[in-house]
Amino acid sequence: MACMKLGSKTDAFQRQGQAWFCTTGLPSDVVVEVEDMSFLLHKFPLLSRSGVLERLIAEKSDEGEEGCIINLPEIPSGAKTFELVAKFCYGVKLELTASNVVYLRCAAEHLEMTEEYGEGNLIAQTEVFLNQVVLHNWKDSVKALKTCEDVLPQAEDLHIVKRCIESLAVKACIDPSLFGWPMMEHGGPMQSPGGSVLWNGISTGARPRKSSLDWWYEDVSTLSLPLYKRLISAMESRGIRQETIAGALTFYAKRLLPGLNRRQGVSESSACLAPIPLGSPPSEEDQKVLLEEIDRLLPMKNGLTSTKFLFGLLRTAMILRASPSCISNLEKRIGMQLDQATLEDLLMPNFSYSMETLYNVECVQRILEHFLAMDQAADGASPCSDDEGQLMGSPSLTPITMVARLIDGYLAEVAPDINLKASKFQSLAAAVPEYARPLDDGLYRAIDIYLKVLSRDLCPVT
Repeated sequence: MACMKLGSKTDAFQRQGQAWFCTTGLPSDVVVEVEDMSFLLHKFPLLSRSGVLERLIAEKSDEGEEGCIINLPEIPSGAKTFELVAKFCYGVKLELTASNVVYLRCAAEHLEMTEEYGEGNLIAQTEVFLNQVVLHNWKDSVKALKTCEDVLPQAEDLHIVKRCIESLAVKACIDPSLFGWPMMEHGGPMQSPGGSVLWNGISTGARPRKSSLDWWYEDVSTLSLPLYKRLISAMESRGIRQETIAGALTFYAKRLLPGLNRRQGVSESSACLAPIPLGSPPSEEDQKVLLEEIDRLLPMKNGLTSTKFLFGLLRTAMILRASPSCISNLEKRIGMQLDQATLEDLLMPNFSYSMETLYNVECVQRILEHFLAMDQAADGASPCSDDEGQLMGSPSLTPITMVARLIDGYLAEVAPDINLKASKFQSLAAAVPEYARPLDDGLYRAIDIYLKVLSRDLCPVT
């Protein structure tokens, strides 16, 4: 991580309990209280750098109070940042980094640390570091944007959030290979796109990255949802490929929705979601909000995301009781590419309170109806021909033939469920057009299983 050194004096600050002392040999003549910390300092270094502190010190002097005690309840990022501000005022050595520059920039604005109160004041220094170092470096821009979450109103007012997002969007939309960024497929020392070695000669120690277009997915997956949405929007406005956006959203969802990381059993509740690798999972309400946003952000285009992932989103949406519109959209997305599904994908447990059937047959039927509507719209009308063999050899029928085989296999799997009503079984079986089945063996097998279970239920063995 790049840094910029400020000040030249040896650190003269010491902490004792909840108080910081400046050991210059001179007695303190001002106490600055920030949160639960007290800073025993000297007036001149403070008022010579900060317009706010100059006025507050002057007000205390005019009041004639014994002892100058100043309270700063609203300073961005609190006592930890003010400690660095105080060191800056005293000319003590400190380092600006991507981890603290946003806090210091916001605090400097709050305290009016402009050039009017000394050349090379904190506002100017932090702006130089932000613009000339941080925003030219991918990893530092990500780090700075993440710290904006702690001081969001101030960072927004100073356009730091916007600048970080624009910097990241530009870099993510550029193919690293076009500019000779040292990217390699496997192993070895490498550097991330926009790294400071290329921009300003400062080594960043970036870890190796692959040269594929998904190199940035993991770095931005730690951002909060509001900032992540804005970053994705900025990338879309710059024309990034929809496939890349879909891949990023998939990575982000898997990072924060533990329900996507393993299959859910019928008896499992949303409280039994698997842990995710990084930190604790969000609350169920936060997961629901995230899932609904992922659905809104995903481009509605066939093949951009895997069918298995979409089924995972749908199962999780049902567990978390997502909005009906979200569930409907996911069913439509799956319907658009149902021919890519597997039988395991279709075997979704019924998460309804009634538990009428073991598997959610009604959901599968809605998905099938979406697929058939799309297929008919693409073909213009249902085909018919006297030469069935020639008809079934048509490439346009391949997807619907695959779906017919898939549905017949699904019917065979759900047939043993004694709670499955004949009307539902028949409705799903009849939904597949006759021309989609070159052979009826799969359907006959499913019907045979269902009738055997039905007869056994009607005439139990005594």
